[in-house]
Amino acid sequence: MRHTHGSIEVICGSMFSGKTDELIRRLIRATIAKQNVQVFKPAIDIRYAVEKVASHAGSTFDAIPVEKAAEIRAKIDKNTTVVGIDEAQFFDAEVVTVAQELAARGVRVLVAGLDTDFRGEPFGSMPALMSEAEDVAKLHAICMVCGDDASRTQRLVNGSPARYDDPIVIVGASELYEARCRLHHEVPR
Repeated sequence: MRHTHGSIEVICGSMFSGKTDELIRRLIRATIAKQNVQVFKPAIDIRYAVEKVASHAGSTFDAIPVEKAAEIRAKIDKNTTVVGIDEAQFFDAEVVTVAQELAARGVRVLVAGLDTDFRGEPFGSMPALMSEAEDVAKLHAICMVCGDDASRTQRLVNGSPARYDDPIVIVGASELYEARCRLHHEVPR
């Protein structure tokens, strides 16, 4: 089943907000609709499984790990109508061009990723993907300090907030990160 026109949908938010669960939900619906689905993820994300996207809640979906976004072009099957890209913030800027090209070919492109890094600043190519998208869903987690909606990812080092000048990319889960609201998000300089 082919779409009449392509599109880009972005699912973003902090860690633990359910981005990958929502991506998987949309992918399963596309599969039920008998659409041809392919999913890609950055090869550096080996937290739960090498050849699956996996949510913190335990949902999984088969995926192809790639080092760079340009590799997606070579691995796309000509009959694919829906492409999922998880953890898009870890890809190089070419991910934007790849998503645009796929959408121009009539493919529905579903992208999930962190919109901000642990500093609370725009993360990688996510702002450009969000500006290209027909639909952007920003999900919220629950602040681990006060219980309000959380829109930030707090990195912790030995239980204390990471410093502003710490490396941007450190792949991890609840052992390194927690969700925080604006008030309780801390980034010492």
